[in-house]
Amino acid sequence: MARFSIIYSYFIVSESESKFSKVSFVEVGPEQDGQRLDNFLIRHLKGVPKSRIYNLLRKGEVRVNKGRVKPDTRLKTADVVRIAPIRVAQKGAAPEPGRQLQRYLTDNVLFEDDGLLIINKPSGLAVHGGSGVSLGAIEALRALRPELRFLELVHRLDRETSGCLMLAKKRSVLLELQAAMQRNQIDKRYQALVKGQWPKGKATVNAPLRKNTLSGGERVVRVDANGKPSITHFTIARRFEQSTLLEVRLETGRTHQIRVHCQFSGQPIAGDPKYGERQFNESLRDCGLKRLFLHASELRFKHPLSGDWVSVEARLPQELEQVLSKLQ
Repeated sequence: MARFSIIYSYFIVSESESKFSKVSFVEVGPEQDGQRLDNFLIRHLKGVPKSRIYNLLRKGEVRVNKGRVKPDTRLKTADVVRIAPIRVAQKGAAPEPGRQLQRYLTDNVLFEDDGLLIINKPSGLAVHGGSGVSLGAIEALRALRPELRFLELVHRLDRETSGCLMLAKKRSVLLELQAAMQRNQIDKRYQALVKGQWPKGKATVNAPLRKNTLSGGERVVRVDANGKPSITHFTIARRFEQSTLLEVRLETGRTHQIRVHCQFSGQPIAGDPKYGERQFNESLRDCGLKRLFLHASELRFKHPLSGDWVSVEARLPQELEQVLSKLQ
């Protein structure tokens, strides 16, 4: 499949039709037990700006069990949250996924049970909306699965990266998996095509990373002695005349970690518009490469609910397999 194009539709809702225009009482379910109040409201009050939500909290227009609360208040099961009327001029409701995206997400579930959902995310689909993106994977899945009272991202993938994406259907699962990632107890593996011949002896890149903002507002990540510890492990999978296919294992999970560590090594990932090399990228367009050649191929971890080991694999997308065939 080529780079994924997001198709969605809008439903116009006038201010008078807003479902938040009256006092509402919301009972906290077991899925929200332990969640911060501000995060609970952001999820519940979809379409209401965050600034408006925090303004409500400051003015005491949100109460829990009839008492005033702070944004960081932790909710408990059976708590009752009272929310004052909110009048927000709306251009339209949140975009909903079109048929093409709905079909893709339905057909690309890699694993699902009562607590967890793992999909094979396509390249071109952001994991969440924001920064000019109207709809991401999390919003699309919530619209597609309205029966799920709780659905949150366990981790993130870059918009151009395809592959295994985990979402929690219970708050307890979310917290335990995120803690497991911090303890390096989740085995995450990727496939990446990089420029040149990767040295046989280079198995690990240990270089701290730091986020930076350029003068134009663009955010980039760079190797910096004052950055956060970042460790990536590399194994050679296949060699080509002017490139190498690598299996990559993350020990830490920093933003753009694999992409920056490859750039730092002098062998950027193919098709990378931010950290890649233009001439190398252009040379691969003749082979049909129109996206970042980075794919989250495997996940292995202990399930928080059952204690069983879970192993999930997402095959390399067809458009990337075709690139490798032409290189060979």
